[in-house]
Amino acid sequence: MPSKRINSSWMYGLGMFAMMVPSQAFLSFYSYYYVDKLGLGIGMATLARSIYLIWDAVNQPLLGYWSDRTRTRFGRRKPWLYGALPAFAAVFILLFSVPESVAATAATDGMELFYWFLASLILFETASSVIWVNYGALLPELYSGADKRAKASAIQQGFQMLAILIGTAVTPILFKNLGFGGMSYAYAALFLLCMLAFLRHLQEPPEARSQPPLPFIAAFRETLRNRNFWIFHLANSFAQTVNGLLSSMIPFYAKYALGIPEGQVSLLLASIFVPVIPLVAVWYLIARRLGGLRSWRLALVVYGISAVPLWFAEGLGGGIVAGIVVGFGLAGFLVTPAVLNGRIIDQDAEKTGRRREGVYTAVGGFVTRSSGLISALAFWIVGMLLGYSSGIDPGPNPELAFRWLISLVPVGLLAVSVAISFMYREEGEGADDKKTDSQL
Repeated sequence: MPSKRINSSWMYGLGMFAMMVPSQAFLSFYSYYYVDKLGLGIGMATLARSIYLIWDAVNQPLLGYWSDRTRTRFGRRKPWLYGALPAFAAVFILLFSVPESVAATAATDGMELFYWFLASLILFETASSVIWVNYGALLPELYSGADKRAKASAIQQGFQMLAILIGTAVTPILFKNLGFGGMSYAYAALFLLCMLAFLRHLQEPPEARSQPPLPFIAAFRETLRNRNFWIFHLANSFAQTVNGLLSSMIPFYAKYALGIPEGQVSLLLASIFVPVIPLVAVWYLIARRLGGLRSWRLALVVYGISAVPLWFAEGLGGGIVAGIVVGFGLAGFLVTPAVLNGRIIDQDAEKTGRRREGVYTAVGGFVTRSSGLISALAFWIVGMLLGYSSGIDPGPNPELAFRWLISLVPVGLLAVSVAISFMYREEGEGADDKKTDSQL
């Protein structure tokens, strides 16, 4: 008799937890580590991120296509996931273990530190792409229907919030006591342990492996012709930029805007991410009630409004209150897109007769992950306008710079995201929402 843990939403969520702890530590602290701690110039950091995105534009769609075409007795996604585990862990350690001789070059031309950062970033993001493309392709493949996907997404995001809490709030404690290198070893070990437990309880549907794959050109032609696919992911890319800014700018915001010591950054981060864990259940109920499209639009609006209090916060207490408010908006954006994304993939399968989660996840992942460039450009532009260059040269008014980056820039980005979301049109949209409600 098969175990109840096989393909359960809880085991799928454990996979998210495994990936998100090191990924969130990277997202939240790589800029702080390289720019503020090691002194890498903000322009060099932006250049490295831009070069990575050119590589990412190539590898993500190809990885998705190859994953869809994979045919083994273990499945399409598992071989890729198993193969990427050691590479992901090793390069994560490399990112946060810069030799002193390399770090010292920041005081001169900084080129050795730049090359170390660039090489580590490309390797890490390549390993990450393999894992995220194949993991993301599993949700619409394993869970059918709005109800099951909303439930799986809510549980997944609960695990994600726990991981984000650890990756943000616990990380400062670890690198204070163990150093950034020691922190990276601890998170790499946690990643391997939890990911192996998830994969042990993953069993891919055999029917997905039996379908003949589309040829290369046909596979991408069908994806690129899907108007709603592009609108959905373009809107999400601007919202995803806000996620990146919130995570990566909090240490700067705490230091320069709120004026709190580094030891209290964990409390500020916890105020954002702890409330999200129970709030994903609230957004699960909203998604069930409104359906995928309307709940997604609502989440974007709420997320934008929730970033406003961060502009006015003062000190640790004010920062915590503002953090709780923004956590509600963040929870909505984390839960609602999965339901609508699954619907887009289902419609494609009805049209082509093939399940192509890999290609859609990869191409969509590249569009949304381009938010990293938007985030890096926002950091660079605001920093240059207001005089912030690095921790060595913070300029005359770093407080204003990071209030812009943590509040006003996110509000603007989410306004664009909401506007784009109203371009999404689905035939029978209202009927689909009513059907969803009746099923629930």
